[in-house]
Amino acid sequence: MWGRRVTCAFVAVCAFALFFWLGRFVIANGEPPGLWARELPLVNHSTLVAWWLTWACYPKVLIPICLALLILAWRFPAWRGRVPLSVVLLLLCWRGADFFQHFFARPRRLDWVVKHETSFSYPSSHAAIVTGFYALWAVLLYLSDLPSGIRRLSALLLLLFCAAVCWSRLALGAHYLTDIAGGILLGIAFVSGAAAFVPAGFFRGVAGRLSSSAE
Repeated sequence: MWGRRVTCAFVAVCAFALFFWLGRFVIANGEPPGLWARELPLVNHSTLVAWWLTWACYPKVLIPICLALLILAWRFPAWRGRVPLSVVLLLLCWRGADFFQHFFARPRRLDWVVKHETSFSYPSSHAAIVTGFYALWAVLLYLSDLPSGIRRLSALLLLLFCAAVCWSRLALGAHYLTDIAGGILLGIAFVSGAAAFVPAGFFRGVAGRLSSSAE
C-alpha cells in the first residue's frame, strides 16, 4: 500500500515540478520556435468543430455533467467515493489553472479566431480539466469490472475526446502548445496527489457492486 502511495506522490511532485519549470521557461524565453512553426498551421481549421469541443470545459456543460454524476452516486452507492472525488478534482484543476495563470501572467496569442479570450495563457485550464476530469473518468471506467468491451471503448473514446479538446484550443488560437502541456502536467499532479491518499482498490471494481445496489 505504501509503495503505491509513494509512487503516486512521486509522480505528483515530478509533474508539478515540470509544470512549474515549463512555466518559468516560457515566460523567460517565449514559445520555442520549433513548436511555434507547427502550431501556426493548426489555427482556423475546422473552426466550428473546435468551438463545439471547447465548450466541454465551460460551466454550462460541466455543471449538468456533475449533477448527473451526483445523481448516479446517490442512486448507486458503489460510485459514491469516485464521483465526489472527480468533482473535487475538476474544481481543483479549474481553480488551480486560474491561480497559476495569474501567477505566470503569460499574455494570450494574438492570432485568435471566434473569441478573443483576455485571461492569461499558461497553463490551459481546458487541458487541466480534461486531464483531471475527463481523462480521470477514462481511467475509472477502464479499471472497473464493467464488460471488457465497454471498458476499453469508453476509455478510448474519452481519451480521444480529451485530445480533441486540447486540439481545439490550438485551432482557435486560444493557447500555445506549451500552455496545453502545462495544463496536462497540472492535471496529472492533482490526480496523482489525490491517488496517493485514497485507499488501495479505490479505482477498481464498481460494476458488480453497482448491480447489487440496483437489485
